[in-house]
Amino acid sequence: MITEFKTLAKAGEGLFKDRGSKFLGFATHVTSEEEVKEYLAELRKQYYDARHHCYAYVLGADRKVFRANDDGEPNHSAGDPILGQINSKGLTDTLVVVIRYFGGTKLGVSGLINAYKLAAEEALDNASIMTVEVQNGIVLQYGYDDTNEVMRLVNELNINIVDQKFEVACELKGTIKINLTDQLESKVQLLNDLGHKIALKVED
Repeated sequence: MITEFKTLAKAGEGLFKDRGSKFLGFATHVTSEEEVKEYLAELRKQYYDARHHCYAYVLGADRKVFRANDDGEPNHSAGDPILGQINSKGLTDTLVVVIRYFGGTKLGVSGLINAYKLAAEEALDNASIMTVEVQNGIVLQYGYDDTNEVMRLVNELNINIVDQKFEVACELKGTIKINLTDQLESKVQLLNDLGHKIALKVED
C-alpha cells in the first residue's frame, strides 16, 4: 500500500547553455493531464519564439501515469532525459518543461540529452520538495445522538473534516490517512455492534 509520495511544494526554474543554444527549465506541481495542457499553453504563449517545448510528467501516488515528449527533437533526446530527472528524485504530480532557443550550432543527440537533462535537473534542484500522505475520502452518516461518538473517532484518528451537517440525520465528510482507514472501519463496526447506528462510506 502506498501511504505517501513526494511532489513539488514550490516551482523551480533552471538554465543551461551550450554553443549558443539556451535551455530554459521549468518544474511545477500538477495533478491532472488537464493542468499539464494548461501550463504548456501558458509557456507556449510566453515563449512563442522558441523552437522546442519538450516536457515530461508523472502523475498519481502510484506514479503509473507518465509521458515524455520530444517536441520535434530527435527521438528520446529530450523527453526521456527530463523524465529521468523526475524519476531520479522519486517525484510524482510533477511536470518539467525545457524550452530550447537554437543557437545555430547542432549539438548532436548526446549533446541534446545532456542539455535537456541538466536544464531539468537544475529546475528541480531549485524547486522545493514535500512529502504528502495519501488520504481516503470518507462520509459518516449518523443520528444526532451519536455525535459524541463520531467526534471521538475524528479526534482519535486525526480525521480532517471537509464538510459537516448537524441535523436529525447528521453527515460528516472528511479525509483520513490511508493506513488508518481499516482502524476506522473496525471502530465503526464495534460501535454499531454496541447499538449505535453509524454508516461509513470510504472513497478511494
